[in-house]
Amino acid sequence: MKKRIGTIATGFLLSLSVALSGCGVDEVTAPHTAAEEQAAVPEEKILHLNLHLGPESLHPGLAQITQDSWVLDHLMEGLTKRDYMGKPVPGMAEKWKISDDQKVYTFTLRKDATWSNGDPVTAGDFEFAWKYALAPSTSSESAYILYYLEGASAYNLSQETDPAKLQALADQVGVKALDERTLEVRLAEPTPFFLDLITHYTFFPINRRVQKENKGWAESAETFVSNGPFQFSTWEPNKSIVLRRNESYYDREKVKLDGIDFSVEEDSEKVWQRYLAGDLDVAYPLPPDVISQKNPEMKVVPDLSTYFYRFNTTRKPFHNPKIRKALAMAIDREELIHDALQGGEEPAYGMVPPGVLDAQGNVDFQEKSGELFGEEVSTTRKLLAEGLKEEGLESLPTFTLLFNRDDGHEKIAEEIARMWKENLGVESVLEQESLDVKLEREAALDFDLIRTSWIGDFADPVTFLQLFHSKSQKNYTGWAHVEYDQLIDDSLVEKDPAERMKKLHRAEQILMEEMPIIPVYFYTKTYAAKPYVKGIMHVVNRYPQFQYADISDKE
Repeated sequence: MKKRIGTIATGFLLSLSVALSGCGVDEVTAPHTAAEEQAAVPEEKILHLNLHLGPESLHPGLAQITQDSWVLDHLMEGLTKRDYMGKPVPGMAEKWKISDDQKVYTFTLRKDATWSNGDPVTAGDFEFAWKYALAPSTSSESAYILYYLEGASAYNLSQETDPAKLQALADQVGVKALDERTLEVRLAEPTPFFLDLITHYTFFPINRRVQKENKGWAESAETFVSNGPFQFSTWEPNKSIVLRRNESYYDREKVKLDGIDFSVEEDSEKVWQRYLAGDLDVAYPLPPDVISQKNPEMKVVPDLSTYFYRFNTTRKPFHNPKIRKALAMAIDREELIHDALQGGEEPAYGMVPPGVLDAQGNVDFQEKSGELFGEEVSTTRKLLAEGLKEEGLESLPTFTLLFNRDDGHEKIAEEIARMWKENLGVESVLEQESLDVKLEREAALDFDLIRTSWIGDFADPVTFLQLFHSKSQKNYTGWAHVEYDQLIDDSLVEKDPAERMKKLHRAEQILMEEMPIIPVYFYTKTYAAKPYVKGIMHVVNRYPQFQYADISDKE
């Protein structure tokens, strides 16, 4: 059922203002026609774009996929936000102090920070939200990103059933509202990227009063409360999401759009046709064959993300690293990008994409890593033969590659399956599922190989490498490695930047030696936007952002 928020009867108000303007004036003028009155009303600036899939959840503590974050980025705001250069700047917090040991941050919230329902945004809303995501009963998929807080992992991973003892663990988490506008955050270790980290949606606040009165507040446009530049108007799950400017937002004078209308369409070809017909102002993602046409309205921008396949290493014979490496090295990535993508993507010979600086501050981490494996067919065949011999097999049994339904994923999978057959003589079966089913099977390790991707939560190598720690909630491979875990753990507490990066480089080397995943390519974002859409913000680990976009010179 479509949910609607009441709108102001602008026609009535305009008519009333016309009538009042005639009072006390001697000169008699001809009455305005309906057409003239309508022409005098400025056309609303509504941006129309598409969601590839409907959001799984728009609750900050429960959201987990890109479609969730794209909508949430326009509805909500954390203590910091991004500027046009992608750098963290004051958001809900107007200022902050950092202790000498860089482990305590004290944030002061804006006096005019307000929820869309009129409630003030308080420091307690942030404390409540962060502890909500960490609570074991919440089962948040994104709780791990809060582990930089003192006591966070102990609380989140606790098996404690005694309410009093569990509350004691919650009280030890390093976030506390000192008063309505002051939030103290205590970190387990100095975290140089912390101000960037807290732009992530898991760090958004939750209106405590609303959450306590209605646990399902984030499931309906009628009950959703936001603190960002836009608020809900209507929401038809898996059909459309309609946002309108939030007049309670402190920075509303800089928000030029009257609203954003998201439609939901999984077929990228249909999205492109709607864009050509003028139904959409922005189209993303685009079909691979359209990207190859190099339309002048297309924009190609950097993206902090990696496209890869996961092995289920608990299934034989994929517990054998030589067999995993053989399949990874049998892919000609340059050919794949040329034939199936053509969007400026780069071949991936590691997990960490370009866009993350090394310790020196002027060298890219990925560039310094270089290619961590090759694609020599002779080496690949030798590795496969050795791996099969170790497993007592004469040939590799047919296996299944699972991916969520999408023309681009299908084309990539077909090309890779062809390369496996040509280079190694192995057979594979391609299986498509809807995204929600794919995610369920991924978490349950119900697959042989599965397609996935990861967008960095922040610009640091650990956001990619920590995924494969044996205790990571996002590992989804069944792979564990003692030295790898130790390197990741050590990197989180290492104070020397050069030593820290050295540990992360070594961790990535181990990951590629063991190959529980197959890196395929590093993303770029290729989207189309009409020339009249101005001020789109490009953040390296976000979809295109429209908080301060505008529509001008539209014919």
